[in-house]
Amino acid sequence: QAQLVESGGGLVQAGGSLRLSCAASGRTFSRPHMGWFRQAPGKEREFVAAITGSDDNSYYADSVKGRFTISRENAENSVYLYLQMNKLKPEDTAVYYCAARFGALSTMIQTRTADYWGQGTQVTVSS
Repeated sequence: QAQLVESGGGLVQAGGSLRLSCAASGRTFSRPHMGWFRQAPGKEREFVAAITGSDDNSYYADSVKGRFTISRENAENSVYLYLQMNKLKPEDTAVYYCAARFGALSTMIQTRTADYWGQGTQVTVSS
C-alpha cells in the first residue's frame, strides 16, 4: 500500500508564493504519474498540474499556467513531488491534494481520479 503525505500549505497574501511538497512511498511505488488537484469550498475537485512518470513531461490547467511549476524527485520505492506556486491569487484558495496513478495520465487529468491520494493541505490566499 502507498502513502502520500503533503506539506507546505498556509496563508499568503495575493502575489506571494508557496511551495507544496508531497512524499509518496510504498512497497512497490515506482515511477507513477503524479499530479496536484485542488478543491475549493462548494466546488468540485479540479486538476492543477501533472507530471509523467517516465520522462517528466508536465501539464497544467490554464488557470495556473505560467504561475505554477510541478517537479519531482524519484528515489527507490518513493517519489517526492513539488508544486511551486507564484503570483498567487485569492481564487487559488483551496485544499490541495497530491495524487498518483499507474494507469493513463490522460485519464487522471480528465476524470480527476487516481490510485492514491494524499490527505490534502490548505492554501489560503488573502486579497
